[in-house]
Amino acid sequence: MERSELIQTLIDRKKLRTYLEIGVSGGVVFFQIKCKKKIAVDPFFRFNWKGKLGEISRNITNWRNSYFEIKSDEFFSRLAPSFLRKKKIDICLIDGMHEFRYALNDVINTLDYLDQDGIIIMHDCNPQTAEAECSFSDWEKRGFTGLWNGDVWKVIVYLRALRNDLNIFVADCDHGLGVITRGKNENPLQGFKSFEEIDALSYKDLESNRTGLLNLKSVSYLNKFYQNNQDKR
Repeated sequence: MERSELIQTLIDRKKLRTYLEIGVSGGVVFFQIKCKKKIAVDPFFRFNWKGKLGEISRNITNWRNSYFEIKSDEFFSRLAPSFLRKKKIDICLIDGMHEFRYALNDVINTLDYLDQDGIIIMHDCNPQTAEAECSFSDWEKRGFTGLWNGDVWKVIVYLRALRNDLNIFVADCDHGLGVITRGKNENPLQGFKSFEEIDALSYKDLESNRTGLLNLKSVSYLNKFYQNNQDKR
């Protein structure tokens, strides 16, 4: 299952109305999602106004989109307080800078505007090789070639260990789809107490305990998740 299918299924089943995507780039996922209100945030969109018109013809819900060509930290600090003042985010895809610190900031900032029953989906939470898990600088050194998931997976570890008000698991599909919802943490991760401790983890640590660190679930588990998250509105 790819992230677009998971997101659309949740929108349809829960009748969600406001979708935020951080890290839109060329809009491969963003433009195909059907939702009443969609918000795009990225420091550099890889499409122009002609591309926007074309996507409206393919998916009429795209005519209501809002676009913010800006870094996510700046969006949340400068624009979100007024733009999101009267609306809550129902569902968000975080697929921006694939490094622990930046991805964690995106989650924390999104939670400030997330509806009580809202859902955050994080991409790239289950890298399969050390090369894919490397830092941005290392990826840059190899000419931006090959798959790059970064160390987004550490956000999952951090939240499971240090936030008792969130439920988190990773679906084993599409490079690892992290699913974050509000509620008592039913499966907290023991043994970690600080950002620095988690930041120091290596790919070998992930590889040695992938299921335990990520609360990794099979795709079939999503059916149970859907049933537990039917429309509550």
